[in-house]
Amino acid sequence: VQLQASGGGLVQAGGCLKLSCAASGRTFSSYNMGWFRQAPGKEREFVAGIAYISESTNYADSVKGRFTISRDNAKNTVTLQMNSLKPEDTAVYYCAASTSWTRRTLPSAYSYWGQGTQVTVSS
Repeated sequence: VQLQASGGGLVQAGGCLKLSCAASGRTFSSYNMGWFRQAPGKEREFVAGIAYISESTNYADSVKGRFTISRDNAKNTVTLQMNSLKPEDTAVYYCAASTSWTRRTLPSAYSYWGQGTQVTVSS
């Protein structure tokens, strides 16, 4: 699976952005998908995940209620709608694909990664 993330940019605090991740390969629907982010000097952290079969979702506490992950298996895409953005949301955001749901918050569980898209939230 090859992943291509897009949609990042510069936004003021309180604003919104929608990230998209386009996947190639006919097995996209078989993968659990996740969004991670990495700020300068910090480790990559889990943001949100969506299961392939039940489309169950899971969010980091820091984004719960503000971000929404969704997927369209017919279009091979996963999106992350980000509302009420805060300066601390500033990071490079990555989409990733995994065959594991139980380990969904761990970067090591993901076999495929997109190239990342920069999100900058100004105060």
